[in-house]
Amino acid sequence: MALLQVSDFQSFSEVRGQILPVKRRHLVDRTNHYNFGSKTQEFAVPPGVEPSGFLKSCNRDGGVCIEMNHGTTTLAFKFRHGVIVAVDSRASAGRYLASNDVNKVIEINPYLLGTMSGSAADCQYWERLLAKECRLYRLRNNHRISVAAASKLLSNMMLGYRGMGLSMGSMICGWDKEGPGLYYVDDNGTRLSGRMFSTGCGNSYAYGVVDSGYREDMTVEEAYELGRRGIAHATHRDAYSGGVVNKTADVLGLSHTIISKVCIEWSEKVKIIQLTAAG
Repeated sequence: MALLQVSDFQSFSEVRGQILPVKRRHLVDRTNHYNFGSKTQEFAVPPGVEPSGFLKSCNRDGGVCIEMNHGTTTLAFKFRHGVIVAVDSRASAGRYLASNDVNKVIEINPYLLGTMSGSAADCQYWERLLAKECRLYRLRNNHRISVAAASKLLSNMMLGYRGMGLSMGSMICGWDKEGPGLYYVDDNGTRLSGRMFSTGCGNSYAYGVVDSGYREDMTVEEAYELGRRGIAHATHRDAYSGGVVNKTADVLGLSHTIISKVCIEWSEKVKIIQLTAAG
C-alpha cells in the first residue's frame, strides 16, 4: 500500500472509476480509506445520507436499537527496561463466544505495537492504515516514526470520523530514541500519554492487580509476571474476557517476545493456594 502511493501507481480499480462531468474520477469499486498524502478523507459512506445524522436517528427513541456489546481486557505499562503489553484472547459477539484464540496485539512495525479493544474490525482496519502511514513516513523521511507521532496520526484519523459509530480503544506502545512510549487513543480522538493503561470491560480488575504490584525498577521477569497476573485476574472475574494471556515485551527496543499461558492453569494454582491457607 505504501509503495503504491509513493510511486503514484494507479490500480486496475482506479482506472475503471466513473468519470464525472467536471473531469474528476470517482472510484466506485473499491473500499476507500483515509489518505494523509492528499489531505482528504476517502472512506465509504452511505450515498445521500450524512453518516453522523443517520446514526443519531437510529436510537431508542426512534424505535431502532443499535447496541454493540464488546468484551475484552488489555493492559500495558512502562518500566525501566521497556514496555509490557498483556491481553486476553476471547472474542465475543454479544452473549455469543465467537473465539478463544484471537491475537489482540497488532504489530504496526518492528518497533510499534497496537492493541485491540472495542470492535475488532475497526481496530484491525485503522491500525492497518496506521501501519501504512508509518511506512510512508519512513520512506519519505529516511527514519522511523516516533511513538508519539504514530499515536497522533491515529488520533487524527479518529477525530475525522467522530460520531460516525466507530468503536475503538487502542494502546500504541513501542520504543524510539526517547525511550519506551505508551499512548491511549480512542474512537473520539482522545489521546493520552501515561505509564500504565488498561482497556476493556475487565480493566477495573486488571488495574487493581497492576497498581498493587507496579514498580519502576522491576526486572523483565517481574514485569512478565505482573502482566500475566493482571489479565488472569480480569479473565477470572469478567465474563466477557478469557482464553489465554498473550504477553508482548519491547525491551530496549531490540525484540518482541510473546508468551502464552492458559488462564485456567493459573486459576487452579490460586485455588490450591487458597485451600492450603484455609486448611
